[in-house]
Parts: sequence; structure tokens; C-alpha cells
Amino acid sequence: MTHPILSFHGAARGVTGSCFRLHTGQGTILVDCGMFQGSKTEKALNYRPFPFEAERIDAVILTHAHIDHSGLLPKLVKDGFTGPIHATAATVDLCGVMLPDSAHIQETEVEMLNRRTRRRGGEEVVPIYDSQDAARTLEQFRSHDLDEWVEVLPGLRARFWNAGHLLGSASVEVEIADPPLRVLFSGDIGPDTKLLQPDPEGPSGVDYVICESTYGDVDRIDASAPARRATLRAEVTAAWREDGVLLIPTFAVERAQELIADLTTMMMAGDIPFCPIHVDSPLAGKATAIFRRHAAELENGRALVAGLQDHHLRFTETVEQSRALASARGFHIILAASGMCEAGRIRHHLKNWLWKEEATLLLVGFQAEGTLGRLLQDGVHEVRIQGEAFPVRARVRSIDLYSGHADGPELAAWLGERLPIRAGLFLTHGEEEAMAGLAARVSGLVQAERLVIPALDESFDLTPDGVIRRASEVPPRLAPDQVARLDWHNDVSRLMLDIDDALRATPDDRARGVLIRRLRRALEEGDGLPPPRPPGRRRH
Repeated sequence: MTHPILSFHGAARGVTGSCFRLHTGQGTILVDCGMFQGSKTEKALNYRPFPFEAERIDAVILTHAHIDHSGLLPKLVKDGFTGPIHATAATVDLCGVMLPDSAHIQETEVEMLNRRTRRRGGEEVVPIYDSQDAARTLEQFRSHDLDEWVEVLPGLRARFWNAGHLLGSASVEVEIADPPLRVLFSGDIGPDTKLLQPDPEGPSGVDYVICESTYGDVDRIDASAPARRATLRAEVTAAWREDGVLLIPTFAVERAQELIADLTTMMMAGDIPFCPIHVDSPLAGKATAIFRRHAAELENGRALVAGLQDHHLRFTETVEQSRALASARGFHIILAASGMCEAGRIRHHLKNWLWKEEATLLLVGFQAEGTLGRLLQDGVHEVRIQGEAFPVRARVRSIDLYSGHADGPELAAWLGERLPIRAGLFLTHGEEEAMAGLAARVSGLVQAERLVIPALDESFDLTPDGVIRRASEVPPRLAPDQVARLDWHNDVSRLMLDIDDALRATPDDRARGVLIRRLRRALEEGDGLPPPRPPGRRRH
């Protein structure tokens, strides 16, 4: 008997790049095909070939629209995938704006990078995919209702369960006819107190569960609506400065809409003074229109619709409108993507404000290791943004009450409701400490030998009696110690900032010259630097 083979091509001992390949006698499907975020080493995986042939994938099932789950679908299509992409109707709607936006960001970012590269005489790069690839991808989507069985392949069917994480988000139950197996992919599980989403659901009595563990080691404080708004009110009050700003990096989808609902609700209730709220993200504007259309499916949808009518709420569209916010007067709030400060318009706001004491930066979601948001959250005193160094004088604050992810106790409770899990539990979509924390919480639910933490590109036979780890035919694209870690790019950035600090702290030019010669000598002794060029000589 040939057993199904499950391979983990992303979100394995890291949080991003969700991509699970399930090969059966009936064919091969992917559950998710997401983009990697984090260190430059991890993000480079987005440019590298898939560890499988795209044209051999028969279908994709998408849990939800977030880019770390959907963002490489256009690359898959570009590389030859022609099959259907199954998702909920709301996920299809959101991908209709998010994937074209992702393509536009890549085209824009690559053009900026290539301009710098050309000046340095370096090799230019091409986008991972372009707008045409994104448009072709959207033609392959097929929408489905929750709790509707869908024949994905002959002998393999699937259905969606509400995951409570994002508009349209779902856990995916896959049923294989031969050999008979039921496999549940959690997707991202939302917390019990999500503002706009109902509590997550799912089937019980499955053979295998592939479960996210983003906050597996966290016991979140009271995240009820009153407690959440009280915390946000305190942050707004503390941030209030004449001609100051509260910068909130935020995901354009769901997080932005939740913040809009809470901020406008508090203003209308008199809990915080009225002030302009600038939503500086064209994607957030388009996504908000989709949320308005699906308001009947949302919990607290009326609060969101009411907030969208507040005249203090302003959406910016053009780059010129975005840059004009630098001259805004009076206290104001800016919500801008991206949520981890890695791309998008938030970066030029950070360049304008990080070095000013009148500014407050409020982080409201998970910050992956190696991202600019994580560095700021960890308290660095200086950062580099697009090659420029900026001191951090702004107040940096972090609250975790808008996370779209369940915490450790909620994940353990969700898994407890899936019992019995007969053959195996895989923990994914988490950093090392988070997975270890969740593993400890669920040790009584499954036997230790049936709990698996897969590495990137690892494959397993799924038998009715348990997991069999397969010998690797090719080396993984990254070793486990390179996933969800700071890399040499981060080290170089830190070194450059330290050198800059040391030179500024040196009392005179003579002492600076001594320091520079010592640095050069250290590099030359390690064969890491060519001899110094004569004064006035330039490279062409």
C-alpha cells in the first residue's frame, strides 16, 4: 500500500512561508503557498526555485489570504501550475486585491533596488512575479462555502471550517479515500476574543492535525473588548504630543479594520479626544471595502461600518498624499503597512519620525525574528532603513491584544476539541520557543512519539498507525539553525551602526584615522578586504 506523503516547504520551525505538499495515489495538492518574511536569508527563498515541480501540482487549497500563506501563488502559476485554487468566498475577494498589491510592491521594490544596484555596478534582479502573473492567478480561484465538501481530486475531498483568524480564514479538513485518512490543517487559529471574527471551529476524531504554534508559549493577558480598548486608550493618551504622531504599523487586512473600529468607537464615546486617523495604505482601503461588503458575516460588523463613516478617518491613495503627511500639524494617528515594518509606506514614516521624541511607535502584532519591527521591539537604539542610519528617539511600545493568533491555552483548548487525534500531531508556524511551549501544553493529548516538529523541506509517510520520517532525497534549502534567526545581513547592519557610533564618539580626526586603520588592518589580516585605493581613484 502506498501511503500519502506530507512535505513541509514553509512555516517549519519558523512563522512564515506556509506551504504543505500532500502527495497521494490520486495526485498532489498544496495547502497554502505563502511568502517568506524575516531575515534576508529567509526572504531569499522567495526568489529560489520551489523544491518541487509546479506543473506537477494538481490543485491548491488556501486557508486564508495573508501573504505568508498566499503570496507565492503567482510564482507557482508563473512556473507552470494550471490547476484550481480552492478557498472561501471572502478569501477569494481579499486575494483579488492582495495579490495584485503584492506584485506591485515587488515591482516597485525591485526597481528601487536596481537603481541603487546600477549606481554600484552590481547585478540587477527581477521581481518574483509581476502584475500579469497575479492576474492569471486570480482566474484560477474557485470559491466555496464553509462546511461544503469539495472534490479536489478523485478520491480526495476537502471542506473548510471557520478558523476565527481573518475574514474568510479557514481550517482545512482533507479526507483521503485510499488508504482512508482524515488530515486537518489548522491554518491560523484566531483567539477567542477576536473583534470581528467568531470563535474557531473544527472537526474531531481525525487521524492527523497540522497545527500552528505562533503563540504556543504565551499566556495572553485579558483581551476582552473593554480591556483591549482600555489598553489602547492608555497608549493614545501617553502618545499625545503637540504636533506629535502615533505610528501604528499594521497589516492592511483585518488588523487595520479592527483598529479603525476601536479608535473611532472610543472617539465617539469620548474616551479619547478626536484627532485625524490616516489610513495610509491603498490596500487597506480596498480591503476595507471588502469588509464592508461582508459586514453581515462579521461580529461587531456594525461598529466597523459606523467607524468608517467618521469624518476624522482619512484614507490616502497616492504616494504624494502619503508623503504630504510629513507636514501634518497637530497630534494625529497614522496606520500604515507593513505590520512588521519590512516594506510599504510605514518605512518612510519611520524615516520621518523615529529620530523625533514627539513620536510614538506602537507595535500591535507579531514581529518575526530578523524584521525591522522585531529589532525595534527588542529595543535597539539605532536602525538602518534603505541604507540610511536613524537613531531611535521615539517611544516604542508594544501591545499584543490585536493579534490574530490564539495564545497557548487557546491553541491547547482547540486541539483538545479535535480529540481523538489518532495517528499524529505536527506543530508548525512557530519559532522554537513557541513550539516547545505548545508541545509541553499538549503532552497529555497525544503520545510523545506521535508529536512531530518538522524541519524545512522534510517529508513524512502518513500511515494509519503513525508517522514515518522519510530519508531526504535533496538537502533542505535552509538548515534548521538558519530559520527564524538573525543572519549575517543583520550582523553587518549592526556592525555598520556600531562603527558609525564609534567614529562619532571619537574626539578628533586623528583618533578617527587610527580607528579606521585598525579596522582596515583587521579586515586585511582576515583576507577580507582588498588594499586601499589611492586617493581620488574611482571605480567605473
